[in-house]
Parts: sequence; structure tokens; C-alpha cells
Amino acid sequence: MSSSHSASSHSASGVARDHFQVLIVGGGTAGITVAARLRRAGVTGIAVLEPADVHWYQPLWTLVGGGRAPLGVTRRPEATVIPRQVCWIREAATAVDPEARTVTTAAHRVIGYDHLVMAPGLQLDWGATPGLEAAVGHGAVSSNYAFQHAPYTWELVRDLRSGTAVFTQPSGPVKCGGAPQKIAYLAADHWRRQGVLDRIRVVLVLPADSMFGVPVWRRALERVADRYGIEVRLNSEMTAVDGTDRRLTVADRSTGTEESLAFDLLHAVPPQSAPDWVERGPLADPASPFGYVEVDKYTLQHPRHRNVFALGDVASLPTSKTGAAVRKQAPVVVANLLAEIDGARRERRRYDGYTSCPLVTARDKVLLAEFDYDQRPAPSIPLLDTTKERRDMWLLKRYGLPALYWHGMLKGLV
Repeated sequence: MSSSHSASSHSASGVARDHFQVLIVGGGTAGITVAARLRRAGVTGIAVLEPADVHWYQPLWTLVGGGRAPLGVTRRPEATVIPRQVCWIREAATAVDPEARTVTTAAHRVIGYDHLVMAPGLQLDWGATPGLEAAVGHGAVSSNYAFQHAPYTWELVRDLRSGTAVFTQPSGPVKCGGAPQKIAYLAADHWRRQGVLDRIRVVLVLPADSMFGVPVWRRALERVADRYGIEVRLNSEMTAVDGTDRRLTVADRSTGTEESLAFDLLHAVPPQSAPDWVERGPLADPASPFGYVEVDKYTLQHPRHRNVFALGDVASLPTSKTGAAVRKQAPVVVANLLAEIDGARRERRRYDGYTSCPLVTARDKVLLAEFDYDQRPAPSIPLLDTTKERRDMWLLKRYGLPALYWHGMLKGLV
């Protein structure tokens, strides 16, 4: 498969291009996985638009915050994950014009494409919760959702011997919907082992009407919360925080009431949305209040622009935003993109909504939740009951999945 191009930007091989057969916006999990799979399929003329020079394996940040993994193992230079013969354009996208088939960058470069894959991820809206942006990262407030704060979470957990610890999740889709709970369980397990859990009030603030959408894992998590004595506030959300006074406001959406809570430790998850330029752009889903890219939930193809696909956190899909979901979405995007390039000669594929969330419930135990669009369990490991807390699933989470990520997914192999 050949590319169409004209002179402008330079790839690692020295070839100058400003038009690509496939332009991938985003060099995170989704973008690199798709690029690697396209190269293995023989596609040339691929560019990845990504400004960051560090590639992060974010699923381990929960374990960093829980004192169970060092931050250093979660990062690698972006240059080491860009597939060979793929042009890396180290700039940020700022606009897309699907009619003209161009993407504009922060450096005012206009890049043309034949086919576009949108995978820029999402943005953390720290400013959407009053007081959170000023409070996070010092005092008694941290968040595992940013690499620079995850180690500080562990400092706070390790040093707390008594008082009130609050763990919050905002309304709306967030990446890895189980992560706001996981750090609460890791912290509570640590305090139990230190013999201080009975001196710490643990409050978990969740926006949904249950702890998990799939009944079998919901019941398991309810038992975990009971074991640690965690107060679970459902249909609730933190609406403001004062880091200096160490107080936060919790709104109960079911009763319409608000409560002011004093805290000695706060792990806060910021509201999340599509990047601003995506949200206000022509590819956004008009039905998504968070501006995610509109796609057919089975083909991952934009309904109005057949040469545009989206996957990962930026896609408006009714499933959890996880790396495991990307692993199943990427082959679908690649197969359907190749079908667009080659016509009817190739078989198209469908995505069933599969996602997975390894729910860490203790320092060495994990519940592996796997399910599809219909909230039905979709186990991928035969003969293992992953609805129960397991040590082998902990080893998979800590060591197996990172190895699969770096050496399998990002190479286009799994």
C-alpha cells in the first residue's frame, strides 16, 4: 500500500511529507497500537501526531499511589514506542477539518490525510471542581490520575495514622472507572496491616447508584467495602474542596442535600472530557455532554465521515475507558480502515464493547472484571473464577499486563 505525500515535515527516515495515507492523532495506548498493527498489515505513509516525549503506562499509577509499584516502571521515552517507518510529528493537534481532510497543529502546520484515526485521549478538568486545582498535590490532597501526584498519594497514605480519609469519583465517564475505588481499598488494607484502620474513618464518594454496573462484581465490592468498614456514599459527588481548611462539600444527588466533610486525606478524581479542540470540533458526538468523538459503537467509524475512526478514551462509546478496551478496539479499527482502503476485498470487524478492570482490593488481591456492552461477564481466562479476589490476578495486574502492554500491544502483536 503506497502513501500520497508532498514536501514539508520530516520523518525519521528523512522523507519529507505533509500528507499521509493514515494520520493518527495521539501517541498513547490507542494511537501506537493502531500504528503498529497498520505497519504489520503493510500500510505505509503513516504519521503519529503526539507532542509528548514520554509514554506512560497509566494502569500502574494506582499501585504507585498504593505503595506497590515505583513510578519509574510506568514510563518510557515516546521515541522507543513509535513503530519503525512511522513518522512521528512532535506537535499537538488543535483542529480538524474532515471536509478538507486536514488536521492543524499548535505550530500552525496543516497536515493532510486520506484516513484519520482519532486517539488523543481525554483531558483532566481539574478546574471543573472548585478548589481542586489549587489543592491537589500538596497538603492533604492527591490524585493518582496524574503521574506527578501518584507518589504523593502513597506519602499521604503511609503517614496517616488517624482521622478521616475521603476518596471521590466525579460524575461522567472517567478513564478506568474502577480506579477511584481501588486506591481506597489499597489504603484501607495498608492501614489494617498497620493496626490503625479502626482509628480512620474511610468515606468513598461515588456518583452512580451502585458500586459497579455488573451485579456479580458489585456484590463482591460491597463485601470488600464492608470488610474495611468503608462508608460508601452512592449518587453523590464532591462539588467543592478547600485544601487549606481541609474541608470538602459532598452533594447527594438523590436527596438534593449537601454535606461539609472535614478530611485528613483526600484522594480526588477530576472530572474528565474530550480535549477542548475535539469537543468544539466537527467530529464531536452531539449526544455527548463531554465532547467525545462520535463513532458507530460496533465499527468505531464516524457516521458522517467514513475515512475517520476513533478509539480509546476519546471515543463516545458506552463502555469503560480502559487499556483492555483499546486492545479489543484496535484490531476492529485496523480491519475496518483496511477495508476502506481496499474496498470490499477485506472482511470488516465489529467491537462488542469488551472492557476489563482489574479491581485491586488489597495489596496482593485482585478481582478481574471483564464484560461487554450488555454488562455481561466476558471472561478471557479459562478455568479461573475471576469474580473472587485472587493473588494470581494481582500478579497479572502488577507484572503480566505491563509486559503484555510494552512487548505485545504496542508492537501490534496482541
